[in-house]
Amino acid sequence: MKRIGLVLVLVLLFSSIVSAAPLRVALLINGTLGDRSFFDSAYDGMVAAEKELDIEWRLIEMGYDQSVWDPTLADISEQNYDVIILGTWQMTESLQEIAPWNPDKKFIIFDTEVDYSLGNLDNVYSIVYKQNEGSFLAGALAAMVTTSDMPKVNADKTIGFLGGIDIPVINDFLVGYIEGALYIDPEIKVDISYIGSFDDSAKGKEMALAQYNRGVDIGFNVAGQAGLGQLDAAKDTDRWAIGVDSDQALLFAETDPVKADLIVTSMLKRIDNSLVRALKMHLEGTLPYGQAEALGLAEEAVGLANNEFYQKLVPAEFREELEILADKVNRGEIQVGTALGMDNATLNALRDSVRP
Repeated sequence: MKRIGLVLVLVLLFSSIVSAAPLRVALLINGTLGDRSFFDSAYDGMVAAEKELDIEWRLIEMGYDQSVWDPTLADISEQNYDVIILGTWQMTESLQEIAPWNPDKKFIIFDTEVDYSLGNLDNVYSIVYKQNEGSFLAGALAAMVTTSDMPKVNADKTIGFLGGIDIPVINDFLVGYIEGALYIDPEIKVDISYIGSFDDSAKGKEMALAQYNRGVDIGFNVAGQAGLGQLDAAKDTDRWAIGVDSDQALLFAETDPVKADLIVTSMLKRIDNSLVRALKMHLEGTLPYGQAEALGLAEEAVGLANNEFYQKLVPAEFREELEILADKVNRGEIQVGTALGMDNATLNALRDSVRP
């Protein structure tokens, strides 16, 4: 009996050790860190989650060679991780193939969603963002700036939009941006350019310079690392800019204060907050695997950066009006349009209607 009792004690002790083991998480980046926006926000989220939750995690930077993405995801899926996190529409098909082969693993994909109608994807949770809501506020601010008597502003009611690639998720930013601007002034024009890349910052700068030289006095970049070129162009031309995803003014506050002083705010796409939220819910057993969730202003997944630059550069009356607009969006009083599911004819008509 003593031996049986000892065995039971050991079994219970082992079980408690196993149950107390931290959650093992892998973050796969189909690119590299250093974009100072999208992927860096995902990294920041994992750092925050490590401090707040009982997890241990590993970062895998897969680079921009797409030929290594599928085998890397397949390899990581067979390793000793409980949750595998990855993002962007470029990884959707890979995950749809690999997740069913690894039903004991949980997958979180951000900024896109898998096609659950395919079946066997009950172990995948998709996060999509209401970037149109945050961009509505960015567009409203841009319109306020371009029609104001702030320094660096010309008489033209023209704002800029620099997208990475002409795809629905980028155009969702654009639709919100246009609607926010027109809400403030129906005569606003939007100079729209697409780089065709998320990592070619030189081309991004070239296109942004062209916009500023055409009369744009404030521009919004939605292009990841390529969008950093717009911030360089803003510095070269002494014009205003709106950052994206991460708080880009703070990122340059010490290394390039002149550039930081031109970034009135950033439209935060809080990949970081959404990953912390997802992992917390996973640990609580409440994360709805097998479906997608759309997170917006209400979940603090999008919004404008409220930092020292925003407080210093943006007039108080503008900030107050933006708070009112955010509240109206949250309460559904303002319904922001979306490019997700919008047909090309409608999107083209909207773009054409605001071209300078």
